[in-house]
Amino acid sequence: MRRRFLTLDVFTRSRFAGNPLALVLDAQGLDTAAMQTIAREFSHPETVFVLPPENPANKACLRIFTPAAELPFAGHPTVGAAVGLARLSGGAAQQTFVLEEKIGPVTCVAQAHDAGSGQAVFELPRLPADVGQVPDVAAMARALSLSDSDIGGDYPPARWSAGVAYTFVSVRSLAAVARAKPDMATFEKVFGIGGPAMVYVMCTETAAPGHHLHARMFAPANGIAEDPATGSAVAAFAGLHAAHVKPGDGTHQLVIEQGYEMGRPSLMNLTITMAGGRLALASIGGDAIVVTEGTIEA
Repeated sequence: MRRRFLTLDVFTRSRFAGNPLALVLDAQGLDTAAMQTIAREFSHPETVFVLPPENPANKACLRIFTPAAELPFAGHPTVGAAVGLARLSGGAAQQTFVLEEKIGPVTCVAQAHDAGSGQAVFELPRLPADVGQVPDVAAMARALSLSDSDIGGDYPPARWSAGVAYTFVSVRSLAAVARAKPDMATFEKVFGIGGPAMVYVMCTETAAPGHHLHARMFAPANGIAEDPATGSAVAAFAGLHAAHVKPGDGTHQLVIEQGYEMGRPSLMNLTITMAGGRLALASIGGDAIVVTEGTIEA
């Protein structure tokens, strides 16, 4: 059966930058094994399958796969799917709708830039939580091919999750971020706590002015040697930032850059709202642009 698909580059306004995404439409009738096979065929960091929503008031139900596994939630698939589905709905007006993901309903606001691109913002369906201890500095440094003195910077090592758990490793400079590389002999042993290791290496020195964080994400056991932009990690980082920096009550905006070392620069906009000294609300937004359209036999 022929099924329509789009591919988009997400968290960018330029084709061949940002994070690639495949969006398979008309996915009814595909079982989990077939979806995983198609995700491996596309070999993008994530592939989204669009199904009819369980609640007819919602826009669609999404299932999200890396080349190796299904995810309950992910940021660049949510932004890319929102832009792609809004485009298919037609019109340039701002659209607000709910996408059903395994984590739960996700409220999105999408707006077209032109016929091939747009932007979307989604509210986090679950506020981030601290999910436990991290390895010692020496072990983390070895697993990332860094020296102990590289580890440090403005955030403590931590594990947070807003649906997908990440280990956050703050380093002291852009140069240290650039040198980071998973040591495959130790990476999963050190970071694979309760599942495949997903590690966000970051620093507050940035490649471009006006940005707040520079990052890379490694998840080789999930089929992602390196990810150009990781919205679910930014969602989890919202919790770490709120707990460690303790910004004042009100709304704060941060711009996170990622993918620069891969030649796929990406920008993610994180908005957090603090109330009573605690994180009350967070959203993630960014741009996306259509790259290809076609059909796949499946």
